[in-house]
Amino acid sequence: MAETEKGEKGEKVKGVNVSAGKLAINMQKRLTRAQEKVMQKLGKADETRDTTFDEGVANFNRQMVEGAKLQKDLKAYLLAVKTMHEASKRLQDCLAEMYEPDWFGKEEVDSIAEDTDMLWIDFHQKLVDSAIINLDSYMAQFPDVKTRIAKRDRKLVDFDSARHHMASLQKGKKKDEVKIAKAEEELGRAQKVFEELNVDLQEELPTLWNSRIGIYVTTFQSMAGVTEKFHKEMGKLSHNLNDVMGKLEDQRNVNEAASNHNTESDTIPKSPPKSRRPSGPPVPRPPRPSPSREMPPPQEDTAPDLSGGTATVPMPTPSPTPEVTLTAPSPLDSSAAAEDNAVTNGSSDSGELPPGVLYKVKALHDYAATDGDELEMKSGEVVLVLPFDAPDEQDDGWLLGVKESHWLANKNLSARGVFPENFTQRC
Repeated sequence: MAETEKGEKGEKVKGVNVSAGKLAINMQKRLTRAQEKVMQKLGKADETRDTTFDEGVANFNRQMVEGAKLQKDLKAYLLAVKTMHEASKRLQDCLAEMYEPDWFGKEEVDSIAEDTDMLWIDFHQKLVDSAIINLDSYMAQFPDVKTRIAKRDRKLVDFDSARHHMASLQKGKKKDEVKIAKAEEELGRAQKVFEELNVDLQEELPTLWNSRIGIYVTTFQSMAGVTEKFHKEMGKLSHNLNDVMGKLEDQRNVNEAASNHNTESDTIPKSPPKSRRPSGPPVPRPPRPSPSREMPPPQEDTAPDLSGGTATVPMPTPSPTPEVTLTAPSPLDSSAAAEDNAVTNGSSDSGELPPGVLYKVKALHDYAATDGDELEMKSGEVVLVLPFDAPDEQDDGWLLGVKESHWLANKNLSARGVFPENFTQRC
């Protein structure tokens, strides 16, 4: 047990000694390199220069900076695409939420919103696969090359330091062959390490420099193709959404027109209710008075007799008419019409009204008769208003009349009927 502990302690001490030795060697190397760099800057020691390699290193640094900037900007672009996707999704969700079920194209709007969301997801993923991954692989090789370039620079200083040390020993007055041999060995070892690194980098740096064109072409071609396809598909969805919105506008216009029509229909006045008149046999009513003259009472007329004398002929009285039944004009009406016809010359446009007519009205709306005693009118027609035979027969809001066109064509007032007053306007 004690021997095991001693062995472990010995190994630990040995490991510490080895680490200390390596640390001392590294410190010595750093000190030697620092001294060499100072001597070179002071011009007291020459420095090995490789112009071609230095140019390659300058190109490498430029290429690394440009690649890092492209990588940063491309990731910022992807972040913007993701942000735009989220904004688009919120906008589509808002539209779907506001879109009422009875509007045109509700299902199409929901489908367009879903397809738009999937298109954004696919666009973002393809950008990552085709651009970001390739660019990340391209940029991953720069740290290793940069580390080897730095190591090559250190080994070059070691080589110059060994070379200067060898030259100083050879120029000394006392030549110590042992020291010269050791310095020569160190010089060979430093030269070998430096040349291995230098040769590899001289082959690799130009190749890496030329590869930038390929990565730029691949990256931007892939982005252009993915973006073109995305906008093409997005354009189709936008076109479909535009069509749906256009048809929704058409639906709104149709509904608005129908609403306006219903509103106009609502503005047409309703005919006032008519009181239900008692059923039964017609009640006779006296003849209607004429507004132009008073009707003379029935009288006996004298007519010449064939025998040379005169005969008395009683004048017939108007026959009673049912309350709402249209009747033929009485002889009194016919004689009055004939007399008025002689005065007005067969026209009511002279400003004088036919006998028995109170005034004229013009129909403002169409009115369809719903009863046998009603007068059917069309908007714009002129109606001659007649007095009721009995005032108690008149219902509130209703007038009795005959169309002026009938009067002008037939010269009688037989086609009379009642109509709502609020459908007309006095001429």
